[in-house]
Amino acid sequence: MALEGLSRGIFSALGLLKSKRKLDEAELKDMLRSLRRALQEADFNVRQTKEITERLESRIRDEDLRPGITLQTHAMNILYTELVRILGPAREVRPHQATILMVGLYGNGKTTSTAKLAEWYRKKHGVRVAVIEADVHRPGAYNQLSQLLEDSTVEVYGEPENNNAVDIVRNGLKKHSAADLVIIDTAGRHKLDEELVQELEDIAKVANAEEKFLVIDAQVGQSAGPVAANFHDLAGVTGIVITKLDGTARGGGALSAVAATGAPVMYIGTGERVVDLEKFESDRFISRLLGMGDIRGLIDLAPEDMDEEEAMRITQRMMSGRFTLNDMYAQMEMMSKVGTIDKLLSFLPAGMFGGMGAMGKAQKEAMQGNLDRYQVIMDSMTINEKDEPAKIKAERIRRIARGSGVNEKDVRELIAQWNRSRKMMKGMSGNRKMNKQMKRMMRDSEMELDGFDV
Repeated sequence: MALEGLSRGIFSALGLLKSKRKLDEAELKDMLRSLRRALQEADFNVRQTKEITERLESRIRDEDLRPGITLQTHAMNILYTELVRILGPAREVRPHQATILMVGLYGNGKTTSTAKLAEWYRKKHGVRVAVIEADVHRPGAYNQLSQLLEDSTVEVYGEPENNNAVDIVRNGLKKHSAADLVIIDTAGRHKLDEELVQELEDIAKVANAEEKFLVIDAQVGQSAGPVAANFHDLAGVTGIVITKLDGTARGGGALSAVAATGAPVMYIGTGERVVDLEKFESDRFISRLLGMGDIRGLIDLAPEDMDEEEAMRITQRMMSGRFTLNDMYAQMEMMSKVGTIDKLLSFLPAGMFGGMGAMGKAQKEAMQGNLDRYQVIMDSMTINEKDEPAKIKAERIRRIARGSGVNEKDVRELIAQWNRSRKMMKGMSGNRKMNKQMKRMMRDSEMELDGFDV
């Protein structure tokens, strides 16, 4: 997940208060010191780190513990509210006869973010979206944007032979005047040199865009603040898109530095695929960061072609302990449409399913590798074998192993994993607390899918 290092650092720091119900000065100081280190390692600036830890200390001292709540939980709740406060509230853009102008430094992922944003609005809002490629300085920009959106109904406009960006924008807006949303990709800047500044100003006048989104690479860390301020002075930035937040330890710096400018973070890039874009909502993002989960966000990941009834059927069979390898295979296929194990688990509460949500990156990668291998093995099984895996004999195991190019041990491991999962889910169904939680999640899912806001 994004900022996994920061998440581990926070858990480690607040873990020093585990099971504590009375304030101990030495333990409190140790926790605050550890938390400061975690924030600074994630590149939060010194002022914000100081503000967060001082407010946390003050509130822990001044606020009474609610009955049954430990100091660790109390501190976690306070930290949640403080981080959400610093990063600010979410902001929505209504894609109806609207134009978004994309700006940013060279190499920060602006063209990819343009494609991601176009596809996001097309899927989430069901509107007609067009993009205009106005980067005349980078060879292949139009081809890149076209390739990124080749499987989408988003319309791509460009004039690869024309080196006048302003004319391209003017012509593109005329051609796609009926679109609900037009997104304009502009040339990246190595720095704010005079020629490119003038070009951007001229494009901005022609586009008359309601929104100007600045694209910033998370790796720039705290320097994102000055970059955002410069572009805001130039173009009047209304929102920020932070890219590559999944692959850097400096993402905290980018988030906090941009937030300090007053321009809200609108979206975050969390992978290389066109679908790897998330609307940034600080409360839900911080909830995941602190291991509290984000079930609504998990529901939002569901692709357009997801069979909702089938997903519910498999979930109910899992909870009853009656599911087969056929169910397990269907479940894996659904999961692969949504994303990787790492991405899926980041939306679950850290303590759920035996703490799976809190697993480290290496563990998640190993689990992903196992699932990929299991799917290959199941491709070599008959329907009857997948229906009754407990009855598969040694001779059939050898055949399946040869057919899938794996060891017999791998086939036995799959069957053992299925059996463990079946027993675990059946045991969970008898756990009243867990059963209640799962039923609530399923109920919330149905409400979301019916168009209600839970």
